[in-house]
Amino acid sequence: MAQDQNEPVSGERRLLSRRSVLATMGALPVITAATSVLGATEAAAATATINPSAQRQTIRGFGGMTHAAWAGDLTAAQRDTAFGNGDGKLGFSILRIPVGENQSDWSRDLATAKRAVELGATVFASPWNPPAGMVETFTRGSQTNARRLKYSSYAAYAQHLNDFTTYMRNNGVNLYAISVQNEPDYAQDWTWWTSAEIVRFLRENAGSIGTRVIAPESFQYVKSMSDPILNDSTALANVDIIGAHLYGTPYSNFPYPLFKQKGAGKELWMTEVYYPNSTDSADTWPQALDVGEHMHHAMVDAEFQTYVWWYIRRSYGPMREDGQISKRGAIMAQFARFVRPGYVRIDATANPASNVYVSAYRSGNTVVIVAINKGTSAVSQQFTVANAGSAGVSSWLTDATRNVAPQTATSMSNGSLTVTLPARSMTTFVTSLSGGSSPSPSPILSPSPSPSPSPTPSPSGGTGTGPRVAYTMSTWNNGFTASISITNTGTSTIDGWTLAFTLPSGQSITSGWNATYSPSSGQVSARNVSYNATIAPGATIDIGFQATHTGNTAEPTAFTLNGVPCTVV
Repeated sequence: MAQDQNEPVSGERRLLSRRSVLATMGALPVITAATSVLGATEAAAATATINPSAQRQTIRGFGGMTHAAWAGDLTAAQRDTAFGNGDGKLGFSILRIPVGENQSDWSRDLATAKRAVELGATVFASPWNPPAGMVETFTRGSQTNARRLKYSSYAAYAQHLNDFTTYMRNNGVNLYAISVQNEPDYAQDWTWWTSAEIVRFLRENAGSIGTRVIAPESFQYVKSMSDPILNDSTALANVDIIGAHLYGTPYSNFPYPLFKQKGAGKELWMTEVYYPNSTDSADTWPQALDVGEHMHHAMVDAEFQTYVWWYIRRSYGPMREDGQISKRGAIMAQFARFVRPGYVRIDATANPASNVYVSAYRSGNTVVIVAINKGTSAVSQQFTVANAGSAGVSSWLTDATRNVAPQTATSMSNGSLTVTLPARSMTTFVTSLSGGSSPSPSPILSPSPSPSPSPTPSPSGGTGTGPRVAYTMSTWNNGFTASISITNTGTSTIDGWTLAFTLPSGQSITSGWNATYSPSSGQVSARNVSYNATIAPGATIDIGFQATHTGNTAEPTAFTLNGVPCTVV
């Protein structure tokens, strides 16, 4: 096989035959039109109904891969662009790294992994080959030098994966999971595994691995690779995540009924893809919208909990070689910046009109709606959110000329919102079930943390019983999100507020929404922002943050609002 023309680095993975596979599977044709023309008539779509009570999968995040040996490492600025969550950032919360065959190579991706963790991301790893001494060659069809793991080395290979996990942990990166093998069914250039070999390894050896285990990472979500795992109770007990790639996989193959039947307690991740190809510039428009539709189907039809791109920085990737976010990256950010780890997908009318795709997500009282209009005309779209009242709505738009651009705030009345979806565009809406101003997902940490909350005059507050606080955590191996609801139980409006609490040892805030947080650890003060300074009697506002931890996932034990002790529910 010749190397991919976009993959020039010596020794880098070769993908020409993959492109042939995509062609034979009927992948979407390349679209090169760079402009869109708004239709003279705005079409009306059927109402898209959002049901926050009908909860589906928990989202772990969106992200991509770095492979320093093959594509060079990200720079410090590029790491912050990839894993930061403000304006001009991708908002990625997942990083995939390789497991090197040799221990001398393990430090190559460490700097990026450490920074990703500092910014709240989850890191997992995939191997391409075991150490050379564990491999034997065999004949597979016309390939006379095919490689596989020797059965006598299964235990040693499990220890190899353990050693990598320990190395990363000792250097500040607690891997969320490690894979048995990258693409065992597409391995002309790496190590082949049959489904039976994977099941045997899981049954006999994976239980000794000291982190979560991913398998099988089939290159095309071939169910015959993962069905045997789901059908073997011992193998299934030793795997934590069913991983899959989506190269050339038709949408009709996205659902996985057997996983829904037998995968209770397991996670379902999409761990690698680029789409629709690796030959066109990632800035080609409106082709970049194909990425949005692909992500929509991955979330709604396949019910994946992650969506992980191949190289983060590449001409066809979310970040261009110059470190700037591409159009494909902006499309990914429409999900990644707003649908954060711990959010839960909720039921929504997925296709209310031709070329319109809708999905919705929830964290506490915050609701995020992602809407894609691939049509050439604008669409008038009504959303109804069940059991919702009136609330502010913030939105961000990507189209031919704008990238995740904030739009004029609007409002939802009695759970109903009608908006115009511009032609060939993607819009993310953020609102609240509990009324008030719309939540803001951007990180708003105080730039100058102090060792303790600064004493300030107490803003005016309500009378009667103390305020009520609900604190909800969603944790993973080295991080968590916290959603905080603050209810004014008094009889007067609170005009300006500060919520004070102490984070348990080892926890540190990396980003937050709907409040400014200072400092990032220890005794924290969360202060109102301009749009939620007032809390009417009986009203509730929602704030939250994302943080890292070192193993302690305890919750704060006490809160005060403007110095008044809160009731914690």
